[in-house]
Amino acid sequence: MNRTFHARLLPGHCLLLLLVAFLAVWCLWEKRPVLAAVWCLWLVFLIERLIHTTYTLTSEGTLCIYRGRFSRCRERPLSDIVGVERASSMQIAGRALVRYVLVRYSDGKFDALSPVNEEEFIRVLEQRSPTSFSTK
Repeated sequence: MNRTFHARLLPGHCLLLLLVAFLAVWCLWEKRPVLAAVWCLWLVFLIERLIHTTYTLTSEGTLCIYRGRFSRCRERPLSDIVGVERASSMQIAGRALVRYVLVRYSDGKFDALSPVNEEEFIRVLEQRSPTSFSTK
């Protein structure tokens, strides 16, 4: 059975959406329709990507990272995972701005994932992985 985790909306994503929306409205206000159309298309792309980003752990033993309709699904075998850790960006007053799950692969590559329920994601990842990996 496949298990799907949806991505969490981060504060940086909200700021980017507000900025692009402001630029689209400003270009319309200044009567620049071509620039406004570009900003509106970019806004649609961003919203689509944020709403439809999912992380699926399949019954075949793969991690499928799907980032919306305009991107391809990236699949990685769970056997390639050598480490999973909860990480955060810089902290202000003891609170992290952004929390994410850092997945390390055997070929030296990384994926920074932000599922809604991090603990459940890591637990299911550990259960389904054929090899043991380090968790921090």
